[in-house]
Amino acid sequence: MTTIPMIRSAVHRTLCGAVMMTGAFALGAGAAQAGSCPADKVVASGKGQAESKAAAQGVTDTVIASTDLATERVGIADRQFRLRRLVIEPGGIVPWHSHGDRPAIIYVVSGEVVEYASTCAVPITHKAGEATSETHATAHWWKNTGSTPAVLLSADLFHVKDDPHQM
Repeated sequence: MTTIPMIRSAVHRTLCGAVMMTGAFALGAGAAQAGSCPADKVVASGKGQAESKAAAQGVTDTVIASTDLATERVGIADRQFRLRRLVIEPGGIVPWHSHGDRPAIIYVVSGEVVEYASTCAVPITHKAGEATSETHATAHWWKNTGSTPAVLLSADLFHVKDDPHQM
């Protein structure tokens, strides 16, 4: 036999779950657009932000974990799947680099950082809570133009043998 309090509790849980799911979808939809090049500013590679010759400065790059993919079922020689933590101090620079052979996903944990991409006519600001994909078409550099450190997590498929870029 079902009682009114049990029905109210079940309805309350269902409504709360629906509200949380709606909020999660709304946040996810916003995050997909945030921190990316505006559609009307996307340009052919090399027509966007200029390559910077600035060296790395004010950046700490720490490998948190890595997996040698040659020893995994995927059997990809000379590749590591790795997770890194980058801390970019105010004024710090991650130098110009390409992802032509190293796809990555960046998540901004805290702070704010500006990306200067070869495929975007304007700088792109990335804020805490945002993620961005870096594909074979990505060549860029980053700068912390804020007054607090920016902390990023980077997951990539690092080409151990030939890739001289650590950033």
